[in-house]
Amino acid sequence: MLVNSKEMLIKAKEGHYAVPHFNINNLEWTKYILEKCNELNIPVILGVSEGAAKYMGGFDVIAGMVKGLIKDLKITIPVCLHVDHGSCLETCVKAIDAGFTSVMIDASRHELEENIRITKEVVDYAHERDVTVEAEVGHIGGTEDNVTSSITNATLEDCQKLFEATGIDSLAPALGSVHGFYKGEPNLDFETMKIINEALPIPLVLHGGSGIPDYQIDKAIACGISKINVNTELQDTWSKAVRQFLNTNPSAYDPRKVIGSGEAAIKEKIEEKVRLFKTK
Repeated sequence: MLVNSKEMLIKAKEGHYAVPHFNINNLEWTKYILEKCNELNIPVILGVSEGAAKYMGGFDVIAGMVKGLIKDLKITIPVCLHVDHGSCLETCVKAIDAGFTSVMIDASRHELEENIRITKEVVDYAHERDVTVEAEVGHIGGTEDNVTSSITNATLEDCQKLFEATGIDSLAPALGSVHGFYKGEPNLDFETMKIINEALPIPLVLHGGSGIPDYQIDKAIACGISKINVNTELQDTWSKAVRQFLNTNPSAYDPRKVIGSGEAAIKEKIEEKVRLFKTK
């Protein structure tokens, strides 16, 4: 069933585990994620970046596809359809009106006061429609939709100000993670993560979950992370499986067989992440 993220993330915060957020890029990926998470009987958040939304045809197309898959595949787990890094109010409104149940407004590129103003506008619109809102403080580095940016870590004071002024449902504090694969060992600020978690009543989100060593994921969950975003690792896993298939079957041309050759690998990676996140 399609739901917002509030209940699943509150349960994760209270239960000391993390709900997986897997980005979707096409129908096949969405189907694989839903099937595997339903088999494992765990809630899942389907993330859609603005770039992915444009690639797949728009928010209405995606919402219709996800609702249809939930119905036809007889998916019984809680599923949240979420905008990942929505850049402005207009993007979030379009997604909400199309049927998305959660949005992330990422106004972290602005000064805090402007971040608060934009985020509050999104919260006001979303909460009237029973849609949850995630926001970001500081700035998570790396490459997202071909845009490269540097890290600016969040502070407890800024996190408190954003939460108190906007009423957001979850928060992604930038604490050393990056989008894409890491160059060297990730340097997460666990001490600040723990302090923010203890100070705020809302769940915390870790972006850039691909490539973080397992022991750091364990520590992040122990420090209060309730949702972990994974995208690059699924892309890498799928592309390697497809390359292997094409190398072995150079005459293959059926797109169903080409794309589908990555199914087993993606599902195996999903299960690996779910076990790591201790999702219940």
